[in-house]
Amino acid sequence: MRLFSARLIVSLIVGITLASLSSAYYQVLVERRGMRKDLERRAEVLGESLAGSVEHDLDKGSTRSLERTVKRFGNREHLIGIAIYDQGNKLTFATPELASILKTTPPIVVQSLQENQGIGSFQKLGDLRLHIYVVPLHRPEDDGALLGGLAIVNDAGYIPDQIRGIWRETFLSALVYVLIITVITLLIVRWSIAGPIARTAQWMRALRTGRVSVRQHAPDLQLFRPLAREVATLTESLNRARSAAENEARLREASVSLWTADRLAVHVRTLLGEGRLLVVSNREPYLHVRHGKSWEVIVPPSGLVTALEPVLRACDGTWIAHGSGDADLQTVDAHDRLRVPPDDPHYTLRRVWLSKSEEEGYYYGFANEGLWPLCHIAHTRPIFRASDWEHYQAVNYKFARAVLDEIEDVTNPVVLIQDYHFALLPELIKRSRPDARVAIFWHIPWPNPEAFGICPWQRELLDGLLGADLIGFHIQSHCNNFLQTVDRALESRIEWEHFAVRRLDHLTKVKPFPISVDFAEEHPEDEARTPTYLERAALLKSLSIEATFIGLGVDRIDYTKGIPERFLAIERLLEKYPYFQGQFTFIQIGAPSRTHIKRYHDLLAEVEAEAERINWRFQTEKWKPIVFLSRHHTHEEVNGYYRAADLCLVTSLHDGMNLVAKEFLAARWDERGVLVLSCFTGAARELLDALVVNPYDIDQTAEAIRVGLEMDPEEKQLRMHRMRKVVREHNVYHWAGSLIEELCQLRLDISTDSKEKGKAVSPVA
Repeated sequence: MRLFSARLIVSLIVGITLASLSSAYYQVLVERRGMRKDLERRAEVLGESLAGSVEHDLDKGSTRSLERTVKRFGNREHLIGIAIYDQGNKLTFATPELASILKTTPPIVVQSLQENQGIGSFQKLGDLRLHIYVVPLHRPEDDGALLGGLAIVNDAGYIPDQIRGIWRETFLSALVYVLIITVITLLIVRWSIAGPIARTAQWMRALRTGRVSVRQHAPDLQLFRPLAREVATLTESLNRARSAAENEARLREASVSLWTADRLAVHVRTLLGEGRLLVVSNREPYLHVRHGKSWEVIVPPSGLVTALEPVLRACDGTWIAHGSGDADLQTVDAHDRLRVPPDDPHYTLRRVWLSKSEEEGYYYGFANEGLWPLCHIAHTRPIFRASDWEHYQAVNYKFARAVLDEIEDVTNPVVLIQDYHFALLPELIKRSRPDARVAIFWHIPWPNPEAFGICPWQRELLDGLLGADLIGFHIQSHCNNFLQTVDRALESRIEWEHFAVRRLDHLTKVKPFPISVDFAEEHPEDEARTPTYLERAALLKSLSIEATFIGLGVDRIDYTKGIPERFLAIERLLEKYPYFQGQFTFIQIGAPSRTHIKRYHDLLAEVEAEAERINWRFQTEKWKPIVFLSRHHTHEEVNGYYRAADLCLVTSLHDGMNLVAKEFLAARWDERGVLVLSCFTGAARELLDALVVNPYDIDQTAEAIRVGLEMDPEEKQLRMHRMRKVVREHNVYHWAGSLIEELCQLRLDISTDSKEKGKAVSPVA
């Protein structure tokens, strides 16, 4: 036993020492590299920031202005000083701290001026360790002739000091670990005898039979021979433990804790029981497009996909959607199905095929030239054509056939229909499957009865919607408008106290369910995260502009989003507060949308022309007030813009919810930035700490931008913290869980006659 103990202790000492030294060596390399890169980045950022001002002062020969400019930046951390050289490599100006250091011109200055580019290097002058970064200076107004060079000199001596500190701490830690582990090892070896082993076996037996709590600590385990007889029953015990853990999870999910994907999965499985969840939408979550001789998978930029995919992932459901990709047909099986996401399949996608004429009439025609402007109060006249209505009906019938096919052998199916593309679908499904629980969520506003009465087929649309057991809107006022519309257009009984409609012996409940986003918990301490100031610098550099403040808008190019009004507010801001000229740049990410429709095509041209007009009026050589990015951006790209922006403008003229506002909040783990939000969005009812504006009031919006840019950092953080708390607690999982729970808890009054009648009715009749 003594020999065994000695070998074990020596092995532990050698192993811990080698592991500590290896870890320390790697940590030193990483820390040295990180500190050097950080110093280089800060020197480069400072040099690029100062270059423009110094070039202007040199060109004008203003020595006092040059001194003020240099002194303003002279208190940076680790900065020794700043020096300016002429084109002949001669020192013309230097801060006092550098007078005794730079007695001769460093070779890097000569190299930078010869190569005409910024260069930095670490150097040792006497006892000093320095980092020198040189930026060439050019004449700003003429032909860009070389004026000289700007040298940023930083003290790099702190790097070896910190490295020595790491080695010292590592050796001390290794010594402490060796002592502690040696003592612990001696105790373990001393007491690892038959008694503890027998007690361990007794503990496991008692745990398996449920006579002790699972939270009790197990005795020390070294030898496993006495435990062999317990292995045979281990599997059975683990199965029971899994069952108990699942029951415990079901109990926990009923509490007020935050909603997560795991909690939603347990919640939905509990609600569905033997049933199955289906989601129906026009847009598919994944589409396949040809790329040369192969194809690639694209995730469409859509708030609907962002909101619904976590629900399908959690419960392994089925998503039924229009197959719009030009390679979609080649990727499905014989039943038009495939498992998605492609790299980690969690649910089934069923594609429905539409002809060009059907897509033109149903989607671009009736849905987006008729219902969309009808429901949005944005002063665009809706267009209704009889041919579009016929296509709309035909497509709803086609989707009804697909749904009924998917639920043919399913007991207690649950169908969640999305948006204004399928107003007729609920009644078509319930006609054939009265036992199905059907809900439709209307993602856009519902207008008042007078406005909706414009539609020639309002009664047919309302009858189709009232086939659902549950109709969801974003906010209560949209529910009220819908009930008032039904009360005026159809013979029905409105139960205002329950917010329900009884029509032809069928009860439909109407409730608000504010939609949200997936709030991923961020960890600002993550070493891999790029600092915000570096993201801003990289973003501005990629756009070839210089600015102190960044505003951001992220929208589809749609007349409901108020983009021209937003540009006018920016123009008004620059008129009223000229000191923002050259300082504030607004970046508008505008994804082209529905360009087949003339109104959208004209709007894109209008937005581009307005941005060009304002830029022509105010822009300078290195700055312009508006950067219009008219292309689709990935979610990761947009998140980078969210994190870099000082404020985000969501100034829709009318919106059901607007998830951009919530995406901006979710991305701001640093709790900085300001949200300027239209009072005509559903999000304005929840995000009370946003700066709420009337987007038609240009002066009010301009003033809100000014207030947001000049707001105290403490107030910004407080407002952002409160709004992020709202989004975190009412995330997309909360929305999905509430909607599905409400649907599953509704009582379905299904008589025998209605069941028999349902079996005999086909949606293609």
